[in-house]
Order: sequence, then C-alpha cells, then structure tokens
Amino acid sequence: MYGDFRTKGPKRSPLLAALKTMMSLNRQLKTRLKSGETVFGQLLLELFTGGLTHILANCGLDFVIFDMEHGRCDLALAAELINRARGAGILPLVRVPDLEFRPLSRVLDLGAGGVMVPRVETREQARSMVAQLKYAPEGCRGVALGVAHDNYRSGGPGYFETANKETVVIALLESARAFENLDEIVSTPGLDVAWMGHYDLTVSMGIPAQFDNPKFLELMNRLVASCQRHGVAPGFLSANVTDALHWIGKGFRAISLGTDVGVYQNALQSFLNGVKSGPRSSS
Repeated sequence: MYGDFRTKGPKRSPLLAALKTMMSLNRQLKTRLKSGETVFGQLLLELFTGGLTHILANCGLDFVIFDMEHGRCDLALAAELINRARGAGILPLVRVPDLEFRPLSRVLDLGAGGVMVPRVETREQARSMVAQLKYAPEGCRGVALGVAHDNYRSGGPGYFETANKETVVIALLESARAFENLDEIVSTPGLDVAWMGHYDLTVSMGIPAQFDNPKFLELMNRLVASCQRHGVAPGFLSANVTDALHWIGKGFRAISLGTDVGVYQNALQSFLNGVKSGPRSSS
C-alpha cells in the first residue's frame, strides 16, 4: 500500500471535479443497467489510437472495451488509451488476458472504469474475480493512491467505498462448463454484467459458429433468464444491426456494436462496392 491522505498544495476542486466526472461515468452506466436500460459500446481489437475514443464518444457510445486477450493492447498502450477515453467522456473498460492475469486490479489503477474477465466457469472463480477488483472489506484489491485512477492526488478515506460501488465487473461466460454453473456465477455479489462469449461457447459445445443452433439459442435464453433473476445485466457482441435488435429484444442490455475491425471493414467494403457499382457522372 502506498499513498497519502493529507491535503497538500492548492485547493483540490479541479481534482475532485475530475474524479467526480470519471466516477459519474461508472455510476451512470451501472444505474442505467440496474434500471433496465440498454447501453452501447465497442470492443477494440486493432485500432488502438487515442483519437478513436473521441470518435466513439462523438457517436454517442457509452463505453469502450480495450481487448488485451486477443488484441495487441499491452499495459502501456492500455494506460494511454484509458487516459484518452476518460478525457473524451466515454467509460474505459479493459478485457484482461485471463483470470490469472495478476493483479486483475492493475488496469483499474491505470484508470479503467471496469474489467472484463474471460473464461469464468465456476462460482469460486467469479468470487475470486470480484474480490480482486474490490477493496477490503469486500475484497482484497491492493491500495495505491495518488496514481492514474485518482488523477495523481489521493482521493481520501471515502474513496474506497465509492470505488467499490463504481467499479464495473464483467464475467465472460464462454464455455459449456460455465453454463453448467450459470446461476452460481451470475448470483455472485458484485457482478454487474454476465457477457456471452458466443464463439468460444459454440466451439466448446462442438457446434462451432452455429449461432442458429437450438442448443446455442437455448443458452442465450438461459443467460437472460438467470441475469433477470439475479439483477445482473446480460451482455453480447452483435455483428450487425439485425443481430443487435434481435438480442436486445430478447433482453440483452450491454451491447458491443461489433468490433473496430469488423465495423471499419464492413463500412469500407460497402463504400467501395457502392462506388464501383454506382452510376458515373457524364459531366
């Protein structure tokens, strides 16, 4: 543990305002999810530039997920992007490589508003995940004050309770084993979003990428029902508008509008096809 609660230097109103802004992004997202609203973001796999966080915010997205599992994002890049996202007014979340990434809270200390953890399969793993992301007495997150998450000025004794309430915790359920333990995982105190990992799940079920398979569709419905029972928001990455509207109608409320790669490639391909096939001006 390190940090200093003492007040030093000039008035801290700019700091408190900045902290309040960041925390309000978390609070707004969690409040909207609890009230049954749908929130939108995008998972970034490749286009890790600070300007993109502003573009996503300008489009009206609520959150951005920086993928450290499949993408090329490392901690140094995550730190820069988190800072840019906070400045843009969009909530930065980080998908860590796996549950064994130590400590899970490191990306929180870099300023992330929440963490997505892959391959959560048991109640014990879910509890461990939450504990690592919460300060005592709710968990065992290590204390570092006066760093990026509190804008380099210690937030004071009240910070810990606020941080525990505001941190967004997302479990990625992406195996048949996870769905064998579905209610045990989703009922974990401190969990905010249970996210469907559809590709990995279908592979683990022996029906790779068969997203219209009745066995897969049954698990999508089971996830929504479990989340509704336990007050948790179900999350999903939609490939297109039709997909997103369908699953929102089924009850999913944390939606990634594709990935940066997919959205950019599809838009560019559509643009190119339109130009190639469209009529030419004969001026």
